[in-house]
Amino acid sequence: MKVKVISRSTDEFTRERSQDLQRVYRNFDPNLRTQEKAIEYVRAVNAAKLEKIFARPFVGAMDGHVDAVSCMAKNPNHLKGIFSGSMDGDIRLWDMASRRTVCQFPGHQGAVRGLTASTDGRVLVSCGTDCTVRLWNVPLANVMHSDDSSDNSAKPLAVYVWKNAFWAVDHQWEGNIFATAGAQVDIWDHNRSQPVNSFEWGKDTVISVRFNPGEPNILATSARSSGSRWRPYATRRNHSKQHAWARDYYRKRVLNFDSPSPSAHEAMQAIMGQAKQNEQSDRSIAIYDLRMSSPARKLIMRTKTNSIAWNPMEPMNFTAANEDCNCYSYDARKLEEAKCVHKDHVSAVMDIDYSPTGREFVTGSYDRTKGSVLIQLHAMQIRIFQYNGGHSREIYHTKRMQRVFCVKFSCDGSYVISGSDDTNLRLWKAKASEQLGVLLPRERRKHEYQEAVKNRYKHLPEVKRIVRHRHLPKPIYKATSLRRIITEAARKKDERRRAHSAPGSMPREPLRKRRIIKEVE
Repeated sequence: MKVKVISRSTDEFTRERSQDLQRVYRNFDPNLRTQEKAIEYVRAVNAAKLEKIFARPFVGAMDGHVDAVSCMAKNPNHLKGIFSGSMDGDIRLWDMASRRTVCQFPGHQGAVRGLTASTDGRVLVSCGTDCTVRLWNVPLANVMHSDDSSDNSAKPLAVYVWKNAFWAVDHQWEGNIFATAGAQVDIWDHNRSQPVNSFEWGKDTVISVRFNPGEPNILATSARSSGSRWRPYATRRNHSKQHAWARDYYRKRVLNFDSPSPSAHEAMQAIMGQAKQNEQSDRSIAIYDLRMSSPARKLIMRTKTNSIAWNPMEPMNFTAANEDCNCYSYDARKLEEAKCVHKDHVSAVMDIDYSPTGREFVTGSYDRTKGSVLIQLHAMQIRIFQYNGGHSREIYHTKRMQRVFCVKFSCDGSYVISGSDDTNLRLWKAKASEQLGVLLPRERRKHEYQEAVKNRYKHLPEVKRIVRHRHLPKPIYKATSLRRIITEAARKKDERRRAHSAPGSMPREPLRKRRIIKEVE
């Protein structure tokens, strides 16, 4: 009788060390695994839930300022270094790893409105409301790594006094040129105490300036009204019907920006004070070329833009943080229409900054809802958007953060830094559930597999609901719901008007074009 036995080599199935994994043989025949998709779906749901469980985005706070943090700048020469300026004129260099002050830069007698560093990271440029521009020598790397550097302070290399206050500053990506924003756009050189060139377009105050990362001679600015702002809701207590109508028009059509364009009858009644505001301010975004003697192009919007950020990987595109709660991405070659409208904020967006990868950007705003007479409920937001996403993928908030004036991505894109009204800088993870520290190969493969499974089944309702859900503070949740109701009501009203109007008399206009008044060349 012939008996067949299984013969195996001991060398192939014996582990060399006790820490080695057991060899597992798998048969990938699909006929043997009829529940493969169901098993992967369960893994995708579990991966989405685990991501929520391990989401701990807040890393730490850096305190030391005694007044509100007004601006920040990254240090290109040090990955973990960042500069910050406050309303009392204090400038500090921080070490994000230890979250301590490395060096102080005293000298400004007023609020610091702008900070920027040269490309090599050796020179820091600051400007403020005291009408001065100061150049500082940045400490060397050994100071960044020293244990006791709390008493280090630097003296300015040069102080340039000018006739107007400054609101922003940015350095050229290549060279010794930097630009300041104020009553006009001034171009400075490190070695000259007077501007080498100046640009002025209209009477508005320029509040932000950013150089293009791909073309060193191109820069973009945003402006606001130099006069007082007209507010129809701040009139006398006994409003007339016209005043009340104008106030409601301003609240619904100007502050809630998703409503359709007004008809001729509305425009004739509403502009009681709106025309006065339009005369004072054009709320413009201007593009300048240093090789030309005059500005290149100008885009006039319905509301002012607080900050601008160029995409470092696509230098022809930039995103504008607007006061109408939205961010607008434009192609500098085609300004008559926005490429994408990024929604989700419920109040003015104060600052914006792109990740070094160019695939996402961070925004900061203050979204406030009034409580009782003695209690003010503050719920400030930091949101992270995909560069082509209409809605944010992440939101960070705290109770004490108050107004967020400035936000920055770290130089490696792994962290987000925010500066707020409560004198603190806060360090956040760009990915809320990302594990800090060194990952083992098995851990890295596990994270990659979970991410791939989530992306494969992200369109299914259960996975989509878990991934998109975010807990919001009550003021922001209520404001978002109210904004959604007002937007939907305005849309229905516009549809009814269009249905009872002559064909073609009320054309449809997308939001990408609705917020633009005109383009000037």
